[in-house]
Amino acid sequence: MSLNKIVIIGPAHPYRGGIATFSERLARQFQAEGKEVEMFTFTLQYPGFLFPGKTQYSEDPAPESLKITRNISSVNPFTWIKVGRQLKKMQPDMVIFAYWMSFMAPCFGTIAAFLRKSKCQCVGLIHNMIPHEPNILDKLLPGYFVNKMDAFMALSQSVANDVNRFDKKGKPKMFRPHPIYDHYGDLLPREEALQMLQLDADFRYILFFGFIRGYKGLDLLVEAMADPELQQMPVKLIVAGEFYEDEEKYTQRIAELGLQDKIVLYKKFISNKEVSRYFSACDIVALPYKTATQSGVTQVAFHFEKPMLVTHVGGLGEIVPHEKIGYVVEPQPQEIAAALKDFFLRQRAAEFTTNIPEEKKKYAWSNLTNALEENYLRSL
Repeated sequence: MSLNKIVIIGPAHPYRGGIATFSERLARQFQAEGKEVEMFTFTLQYPGFLFPGKTQYSEDPAPESLKITRNISSVNPFTWIKVGRQLKKMQPDMVIFAYWMSFMAPCFGTIAAFLRKSKCQCVGLIHNMIPHEPNILDKLLPGYFVNKMDAFMALSQSVANDVNRFDKKGKPKMFRPHPIYDHYGDLLPREEALQMLQLDADFRYILFFGFIRGYKGLDLLVEAMADPELQQMPVKLIVAGEFYEDEEKYTQRIAELGLQDKIVLYKKFISNKEVSRYFSACDIVALPYKTATQSGVTQVAFHFEKPMLVTHVGGLGEIVPHEKIGYVVEPQPQEIAAALKDFFLRQRAAEFTTNIPEEKKKYAWSNLTNALEENYLRSL
C-alpha cells in the first residue's frame, strides 16, 4: 500500500496569503509525485470583524491544474458535518489540515472526527500552534483540534514544541523546515526592477516584505535606520506590504526621525506577479521579528538568492547561518543597525550570495512530502 489520495483542507484560492500559497504549492508537489490531490477551502474563512486587512481575496487567477472546492464555512457547523461525511465516503489516504489559529480548531477538529475510525490519516500541518498575538481562545480551543489528529508536521522546531503543550498522548510529530517558494518567477535585472518601482539606482536597498503587524518588528527597523552612520550612507529601506494595524504610528515615527527620504512605503498587498520586482531591487531582506515561528519571506529570499537579516527568535535563526548568508541578531535597533552597516560597508553581498545556492538545497518540497509519506507508511 502507498499514499495515493490526499485532501488538503485550509486556505486556497480565491483566498490570498502565505498559507494559501503554501497549500497550493504543496498540492502541486504531490501531483508531480503522481498523487491524486483535492483541496477543500472556505466559503467563509473569517467573519469580517476578524480580518484586519482590506480584503481576504486574491486578484490572481485561479491556479491551473488544482482541484479546489469551496465547501467549508468556518462559522457554520452544518458545513463541518457535511464535509466530514463527504470525506468519509471519499476515503482518502490522508487529510492534511493547514492549521494556523485557534479559531479554526472547532471546524477542523469536527471534520476530522468523522474520520477517526477510518483508514485515513489526519495530519495537522502546523504553521502556528500559538499565535503571535494570543488571546483566551488559544488556551481553550487548540486541544480539541490536537486530539482529533493522528500526527503533526511542524515547519520549525519551536512549533513542534508548542504542539506538545496540547498533545497528551505523544502522537507522531515531524519537523521539516518551510520549503522554498519557487513560483514567483526569475530574478529580474536590478535596473529593470528599480525602474518598475521608480527607485533611484544610486542607492542600495533593504527590503521589509509582507503584511505589517506588530510582532514583525518594523518599528525596530525604522529605529535602526535612524543610526547616524546608516543615515549618511546611500541606503534606503523599502517597506512593501499591507498594514494590518494602524499605519500612522509608523509614518509618524518616520517623520519624527526625519527618515521620509530614507524609507519608501508601498502600502498594499503585493500580488504574485509583482513579488519578483521587489526582491530583484533589494540587496538584503530584513526580518526584524519580535516573535516568530517561521516565515515564508525567508523562503522567497532563498528563491531569489538574497542575503537576509533575521532576529534570533522562533525558528528564524535555524535557517540563516550567521555571517554565511546573512545575519542573526537580537531584536534590538542597535544590533540591526550594526549588521546593516557591516553588510554595506564591507560589501558582503557577493560573499553571502555565493553561499546561498548550497544552503537552499535543504528546503526542497520533496523533503516535506517524503516525510509525510514515510509517516503514513509507518502508521499502516
